[in-house]
Amino acid sequence: MNTDIHRLLDEAFADVEMTSEARDLKEEIRANLMARTGELEGDGLSPVAAARRAIEELGPLDELLGETAPSSAASGRPEPVAVLHARHKVRPKPGFVVRATLLPVVAAAAATVATLVAVNVIDGRPGAILGLGLLAAAALGWVTADALAQETTTNHPMPVGRAAAWGAATFAALGAVAAGGTFAADTDTVGFAALGGTLALAATGMFAWLGATQTNRHKAWVRGPATDPAHHLDRFATDEAAATRFGLSMAALWVVGLALAVALAVAVAWWWALIVLAACVAAMMLMLATMLVGSHSTR
Repeated sequence: MNTDIHRLLDEAFADVEMTSEARDLKEEIRANLMARTGELEGDGLSPVAAARRAIEELGPLDELLGETAPSSAASGRPEPVAVLHARHKVRPKPGFVVRATLLPVVAAAAATVATLVAVNVIDGRPGAILGLGLLAAAALGWVTADALAQETTTNHPMPVGRAAAWGAATFAALGAVAAGGTFAADTDTVGFAALGGTLALAATGMFAWLGATQTNRHKAWVRGPATDPAHHLDRFATDEAAATRFGLSMAALWVVGLALAVALAVAVAWWWALIVLAACVAAMMLMLATMLVGSHSTR
């Protein structure tokens, strides 16, 4: 299987100057061919037959290598998704990569110091715990908004205002955790508990609204192949109400999770809140995987 795919690519790119773009294109095609071959083998085809089928579905490789070559669309045959993906690939912006690397480090450092202050390893006042927690929340909220506002290969960038709203909701949710943790470390700071509750309610409302009103922003080249029955679709792409259901489910999950986390932090110990929040994150990832990869995939 691998030999056939590698040989085909080597022959197709034999007369091509291996610039960084050509090399990236070759590896992108290789990865898509390997993935498709694995799927076909899972359907019962032999390795050799699976490799041949994947190569046939990809179409003529020489059409990828010249700007004047006739397109698949012109010949009446829809272009494979792997070809379109490679052609429209969007590279991350250097500034975004730097921000997405540094801000989580800042958030992790602030959260670590806040935890050490909370458990009295480092001396500090309750206000320091809250301040560090809000710093971590702000850093992660910024990363969230920044990431959503970036253009990807398959999706248009989210409008800046809406991306900022997702970032603000993330900040509010994490800020609620920081305020709740501060109150758990010092139950005399009732004002921090009120702040945490307010932020939790704000985050819940914002996430519910954003999830219920979220729509896909697929690019035209993605929407076209999505009608091809051979293309595997996620549930968000085939069911317009899926985003609404997911948003409402997330709202319910986090309302219950945050309430339980605060209750356990006050009644038992503050670290119980971390266990509940970790369980909520795991449940959210499981629900997302179920929504995106389910029975809606077609063969």
